[in-house]
Amino acid sequence: MPRKKSQPERKKPASAMTAEIEGAGSVLNQPITQTIEQNYMPYAMSVIISRALPEIDGFKPSHRKILYTMYKMGLLSGQRVKSANIVGQTMRLNPHGDAAIYETMVRLSRGNESLLHPYVDSKGNFGKAYSRDMAYAASRYTEAKLEPICKELFEDIDKDTVDFVPNYDNTTTEPTLFPARFPSVLVNFNVGIAVSMASNICSFNLKEICDTTIALIRDPDCDLHDTLLGPDFPGGGYLVYDKAALEQIYRTGRGSVKIRAKYRYDSSANCIDILQIPPTTTVEAIMDKIVDLVKAGRLKEISDMRDETDRSGLKLTLDLKRGTDPDKLMLKLFKSTPLQDSFSANFNILIAGSPKVMGVREILQEWVAFRTECVKRRIYFELTKKKEKLHLLEGLQLILLDIDKAVRIVRETEEESEVVPNLMIGFGIDQTQAEYVAEIKLRHLNREYILKRTAEVEQLREDIAKMEDTLSSKKKIQGVIVQELKQVAKEYGQPRKTQFLFDAQEAEGEEEQHPDYAVHLFLTKEGYFKKVTPQSLRMSGEHKLKEGDEIAQHIETTADAHLLFFTDRMQVYKSFAYEFPDTKVSLMGNYVAGDLGFEEGERVVAMAVTKDYAGDMLFFFENGRVAK
Repeated sequence: MPRKKSQPERKKPASAMTAEIEGAGSVLNQPITQTIEQNYMPYAMSVIISRALPEIDGFKPSHRKILYTMYKMGLLSGQRVKSANIVGQTMRLNPHGDAAIYETMVRLSRGNESLLHPYVDSKGNFGKAYSRDMAYAASRYTEAKLEPICKELFEDIDKDTVDFVPNYDNTTTEPTLFPARFPSVLVNFNVGIAVSMASNICSFNLKEICDTTIALIRDPDCDLHDTLLGPDFPGGGYLVYDKAALEQIYRTGRGSVKIRAKYRYDSSANCIDILQIPPTTTVEAIMDKIVDLVKAGRLKEISDMRDETDRSGLKLTLDLKRGTDPDKLMLKLFKSTPLQDSFSANFNILIAGSPKVMGVREILQEWVAFRTECVKRRIYFELTKKKEKLHLLEGLQLILLDIDKAVRIVRETEEESEVVPNLMIGFGIDQTQAEYVAEIKLRHLNREYILKRTAEVEQLREDIAKMEDTLSSKKKIQGVIVQELKQVAKEYGQPRKTQFLFDAQEAEGEEEQHPDYAVHLFLTKEGYFKKVTPQSLRMSGEHKLKEGDEIAQHIETTADAHLLFFTDRMQVYKSFAYEFPDTKVSLMGNYVAGDLGFEEGERVVAMAVTKDYAGDMLFFFENGRVAK
C-alpha cells in the first residue's frame, strides 16, 4: 500500500497579543567594506553617473532633459513660450520638482550670462550669474525658446546617431547623448559636485576649440597653444597669462589660472568703474570684502562705493579720495579682494559611464571618437534608407516593361490576399517590391509616372557607392567632421571676451608697503590692546585701564610684527601690528575680541609677537599636560 505524502505543517497565525517581528533585536555582523559596497556605493555611483558630472557631449542629464524637451516642443524655430510650460513638459523626463528644473534652465539662458554660448533664448528677468542678490523671476513670468546654436546639438538626432532609452516611467524615450557637431564640453562652463569627486570645466572660445580640433585631427601631435590661446569666460575680464599653468591644464586637466577684473578710471569724477569681474565671485562678495577692509583701516583711499549695475551690464563704482593713484589702488584690491581670483580647473568627465580626469588633448580625442561614431551611424542610416528605396524602384522598373500585364494580374486575381503573390510570380520580384507596386494608385499606373520615379535609380546607386566608400575610409569620415567644424566656427564663432594680461608679473609680486617703526605693545588681562610709540610713551603718565584691569604683557617690537592672540577656546587669531592704530597710554586702547571677531564669551589669554616664526612655544593646560 503506497504511503501518503507528508503534508507540510501549517503554522497557525499568531494572535495580535503574541505576534513578533522575525529577526527583531538580532545583530548582523557584517564587514564594513561590504556594508559600504551595498549601501553607500549605489548611491554614490548614482550621483556620479546620473546627476553631477557632464558627459562627452558637454551636458549633465538635467541639462539634456530640458533641451530635448524644448526641441520636441518645436522651440528651435518656433516662438517663445512660458517657462512654466517648458518646466511642466520637462517633468515627463525629469522626476524632480519644478524649482530644480527651472533653476537649471535659468543657468542655460542668455539672460543669466552664465555661459559663453547660451542654449536658451530668454525673455524676462533670469537673474545674473555675477550677482548673488539679483534673483530670477518666477517661471510664470518669463518666456524662452532654444538658441540657434542648438541646431548643431540636435542635427541628425532622428537618424539613429545616438541611443535612446526609456524615461523613468516608460512612457517615452530620451537620448543618452546629443550628437553635438562641435566639442560643447569645452565651449561652455560646467561645474558639478558628486560624491567624493567633482568637476570644474572652464569655457574656451568656440572658434579656437574648433580650430584646435581640426588641427588635432590632421596631426595628433600638434601644439595646442598654436590654436587654443586659453580659457575664455562669459564675464570677460583679464587672464593673467601663465604658459606653464595653461600647459598643465591642457596636459592633465587640473590646474588653476588667475583672472582679474576689468576697470576704467574716470578722471572727471575721480572714480573707478569696475566693468567685468572673475567668474568665481559676485559683486556682493567684492563689496563685502571692500567694506571689511575699510572698517579694518587697511583701505583708506575709497570715500564711497556704489553698485550701478543696470540693463547695460555690470558696473561697480569706487569714489576715490583726492590724490589717490587709481592703478596702485587696484593693485592693492587685486591682492586683498576677489577682484583677482583663481579658477581651479578639474576636467572630470564621464566616458562610457566612468568618471575620468583628462587634459584638453585627450578630451578632444574622445570627442572626435564619439563624433566619428555619430557620423558613421548617420551615414549608415541614410545608406539603409537609400538601399530600401533603390530596391523598391528596381521592382518598379520591372513593372515598366509591361504595365498592361500588371493591370491584368491585379484585375484577374479573385482574392485581395493573392494580389501580392501573383505580382511576385508574374514579374519575379520579392514581397516588399510587390506590396509597393500593389499600393500604387490606379491613376499612377502610366509610363510618365513610372519613368519619373525610376529616373532616380542611377543617382541612388551613385549615392550608395559614395556612402559605402565613406564608411570604409577613416580619412573621409574625418573630412566630414572637419567640414562640420569649419561651418560651426564660421556661423557661431565670436571674438574673445577674456583678454590676456602679459605684464602682470611685476604688479603681482609688488608687496604692499607698511611703515616700519618702533612701537610698544600692551595687552591687558581684560583683552585691551595698545600700540604706543616710544615718543608718546615718554610723554605720557599712567595707563588708563578698566576698573580691576591690569597690564598682562608689554613687548617692544616694530610696526610690521606679526601678532598671535591665543584665547580660552583653544583658538589663535593672527593679525599685524600695523593693523592697529597708534594710541596713547591715557586711552583704553582697542578691544581685541571685537576687532578680531571673537565668538561670544571668548577672551584672549596671551599674545605672541614674531617676525620669522622661529623658535618654539610651550602650552600648559589645566589638566597638567604640556604641548610644545
